[in-house]
Amino acid sequence: MLKIDQVTKQYSNHLAVDRVSFEMPTGSIMGLLGPNGAGKTTLIRMITTITMPDSGQIYFGGEPLSRKHISQTGYMPEERGLYKKMKVGHHLIYLAQLKGFSKRDAKKEIQKWMEKFDIMDWWDKKVQDLSKGMQQKIQFISTVVHRPKLLIFDEPFSGLDPINTNLIKDEISQLHKEGASIIFSTHRMEQVEEICEYVVLINQGKNILEGYVKDIKQGFKQNHFEMTYNGTMPNAGFSHLDIISHEQQRLVFHLPKGINSNQILQEFIQKGIDIQSFREILPTFNEIFINQVEQNTPAL
Repeated sequence: MLKIDQVTKQYSNHLAVDRVSFEMPTGSIMGLLGPNGAGKTTLIRMITTITMPDSGQIYFGGEPLSRKHISQTGYMPEERGLYKKMKVGHHLIYLAQLKGFSKRDAKKEIQKWMEKFDIMDWWDKKVQDLSKGMQQKIQFISTVVHRPKLLIFDEPFSGLDPINTNLIKDEISQLHKEGASIIFSTHRMEQVEEICEYVVLINQGKNILEGYVKDIKQGFKQNHFEMTYNGTMPNAGFSHLDIISHEQQRLVFHLPKGINSNQILQEFIQKGIDIQSFREILPTFNEIFINQVEQNTPAL
């Protein structure tokens, strides 16, 4: 869907994006990650043609990115981008018309979305009278109403309660099923694991990690396993295991190379241990994020 090829952007003495390259698989949900000031927002602004690269090239669907691709993109920034004194219905119609809708078609489509979210009674309310979460739902509708090929969400669940978070998640999932490619920018790593298939990690303007979530987690695993059990554990017989912790009928251990996990599980069973669960411990994306950012940030 997107190809970023050696893209650079500098503001005065600050190099915001430094020769970043990556490819976004068509139809994927891609996490664009990085600490504050990493260059994510600058990159998004270039993808949406708000600003242009100093060097390098961005491709959209195989074509060099240009103004004609704006109508195929929907961008929901973290900051509220709504006119506070406008009424909700009129505001959404106005924004839909900017995307190419006639006034009649805009009203029809907006009503569908507001009925879906059960918020038709907000139609004549001013934006400034809505809560932060309510404004977020209005901004979501304005982002997706024209069914763009590429959707960019920057912290889309900010200000939403758990019920409305799940509502927006379901709508994002449905848009994905219908063929939209989605860029998802967030600091919440648990949301990355839940939602994203592919990730790109930016730090200090550089791309330091890229790939499918499941492959990255496998690549960073440390061969750690967890077993929980009932009853007691034999005191001997597992000297070949590197025990990390053992308390409250929970054993965590490192499995040396050359020893198969099925082999160890069979040993536990043969010793008569009443096993409740047995699993490999994969690193969380939060752990991977911290590890990679620390490794790729020069010491002061």
